[in-house]
Amino acid sequence: MLYSLLRPALFLMDGETAHGLSLAGLKMMPAASPPAQPALAQTVAGLVFPNPVGLAPGYDKNAEICAQAFGLGFGFVEVGSVTPRPQEGNPRPRLFRLVEDRAVINRMGFNNDGMDVVAARLASLDRARLGGPLGINVGANKDSVDRIADYVTAIDRLAPLGDYVTVNISSPNTPGLRALQDKAALDDLLARVKDAVPAGQPVFLKVAPDLEPTDIDDITASVIEHRIDALIVSNTTITRPALRSGHAGESGGLSGAPLRDLAQQRLRDFALATGGALPLIGVGGIASGAEAYARIRDGASLVQLYSALVFEGPMLAKRINRELLALLKRDGFAKISEAVGVDRL
Repeated sequence: MLYSLLRPALFLMDGETAHGLSLAGLKMMPAASPPAQPALAQTVAGLVFPNPVGLAPGYDKNAEICAQAFGLGFGFVEVGSVTPRPQEGNPRPRLFRLVEDRAVINRMGFNNDGMDVVAARLASLDRARLGGPLGINVGANKDSVDRIADYVTAIDRLAPLGDYVTVNISSPNTPGLRALQDKAALDDLLARVKDAVPAGQPVFLKVAPDLEPTDIDDITASVIEHRIDALIVSNTTITRPALRSGHAGESGGLSGAPLRDLAQQRLRDFALATGGALPLIGVGGIASGAEAYARIRDGASLVQLYSALVFEGPMLAKRINRELLALLKRDGFAKISEAVGVDRL
């Protein structure tokens, strides 16, 4: 209710300014844990998640409010993307609300404070008091001459400060980054990443939705060969479905409601390709319990959201979890893990 009153004023500001205000507000909140809901808890990649709804990277790029975010009902939080060196990103404006489409286009360009500043913030956290797993999403600097070395450098510095690391090779806003999804480059990257992480720490890989069938097969083969612990499907899309907003022509990655069907189909593709052998995390266009539940029934063990917060407000994770509980009860499931993949062909 409060957010519905504040939203018109926030939407008078550009998206990036409003986002900065939301971070400032959350910094004033105490750290907290999500409500205990045993039916929603499960273990994925050896980590215990109190519920399946996570805060996607991009919201808390620089690890400023990760402790407070759990108090909004998130079962896990992923910070980043973080690069070895600080990076300004692309020129502003670079974040656009497509209100009529309940969507966002961004071309941020991995703007972040760099691994040393983020590491200092993470080191100051009492991880034992966090409300769930903390993930660290890493990327490469735009001007790097060896992008794979950038991932290794960032992981060396940051991995010990989180519960899992995500290798982000799917942002459309760093030229050439998605080329790392090609089989030979991906094999090289994953081999070096696995050597860099602390023993036993889970490694997740985040992929783009804009893939061909052969890409899906190659990525699946690589992640299984290199024993990656989970696949995050998916990042923003460079495609443009029919959009009504005046910002529809902006370049960058599209997220929010128009991404939903593509992201869900890509999740189904990877669920089929992996045969249930690899945990999947569904991202893209999720704004309700029903949409999260559909992703779970299609094979996702966990889901993440970000863009929907712009339109639905900060209590969205709590609402989705309430709706998930009702859906589990309706379908006769005692716990969320029983619903994972029941619709997978």
